[in-house]
Amino acid sequence: MAKGFDYRRLIILSLLLTTHCLPLSGASIKAQNGVVSMELWCVAKNNAEDSALQSALDWACGPGGADCSPIQQGGPCYDLSDVQTMASFAFNNYYLKNGMTDDACNFDNTAALTSLNPSHDKCRFPSSLAVSNGSRPSQSTAVGLGPSEDMSGCDLVTLHWFWPLLIGSLLFFCTTYYS
Repeated sequence: MAKGFDYRRLIILSLLLTTHCLPLSGASIKAQNGVVSMELWCVAKNNAEDSALQSALDWACGPGGADCSPIQQGGPCYDLSDVQTMASFAFNNYYLKNGMTDDACNFDNTAALTSLNPSHDKCRFPSSLAVSNGSRPSQSTAVGLGPSEDMSGCDLVTLHWFWPLLIGSLLFFCTTYYS
């Protein structure tokens, strides 16, 4: 090993930079007016019983005051055979209209927040960013459908700096020690 330069430190530094640049579980992070925000949706839990979801859906669309017109017959999110998707739409609408708090996304423990956009086909779920400026969700809101901005620049760092440096360092290390 060459004296004066410790390649182990270079490898550790490279690994630390990679850890910083890893994505957040597919989360959609966007910037609005200079503020970085994460899009969130309130959806039905996968393991919730259909009967519990139906009860929570009935409450959300009734006394809860959620706008359930898109999950009514003829609406873009109507699917009588999929109570989970219809409940998710109602839960999300209620969550957005009621302060986006943990309590607004509970529904007797049948709902949870996610950063994965549940929109599909013509059924569009507004996200928490749709109301971050004080506006209320509407059916024309198409949020979270496009690519998010990479605010950290990690993709460029990884592509143009980290991988060439790591591979070059590993090749040098291997040829120095195993030759």
